[in-house]
Parts: sequence; C-alpha cells; structure tokens
Amino acid sequence: MKVLPEDVRPYKRTPVFTEEMVPPGLLRQHTTKEGAWAKIVVLEGRLLYRILAPEVNEILLTPDQCGVVEPQVPHEVSPDGAVRFFVEFHRVPGE
Repeated sequence: MKVLPEDVRPYKRTPVFTEEMVPPGLLRQHTTKEGAWAKIVVLEGRLLYRILAPEVNEILLTPDQCGVVEPQVPHEVSPDGAVRFFVEFHRVPGE
C-alpha cells in the first residue's frame, strides 16, 4: 500500500459520506489534481478502493486500513455494505 510523502500536508477535507450519499463522481473513474494526494479514511464499515492504472489494484479499506491516492492516478471507490468515510487532500506546502 502506498503511503503519503513526508513533505505533504492536509489542505482540505470532504464531509463524511455514507453508502447512501457517496457522490457519483467517486464511484466512477476520476483523478486528483496535479500535485494533490488524497487519504481515504474509513470511520465505519468497508470501502473498496480500486486503483485503475498503471494496473488494476483493489484494496478493501477499513477503519484500520486507509487508502492513499497518488496525484492524477485514475481510481474509484465502491461501498461494501454500510460505510462512513471521508477524503482528506494533501499537497506540498506552497505548491
């Protein structure tokens, strides 16, 4: 599993989403902006995190396992039953 680089800092966070209110854009292929990393934090339940390039990699996220999104790497998520999660965006300060 990828880890956030040591030099990035959080700059924005989404509201908490549930399986019933996940924004449609998160359920299909999308990317972060150039230079933007993201950390997917599951508070309750399970969320399937699918990295789509350079090869497909599926990771089941739980409260004990966060997901790390690299800048501009296509990915999507899918709830695995009841879930509560948020996404925290990170970047290098000053960029």
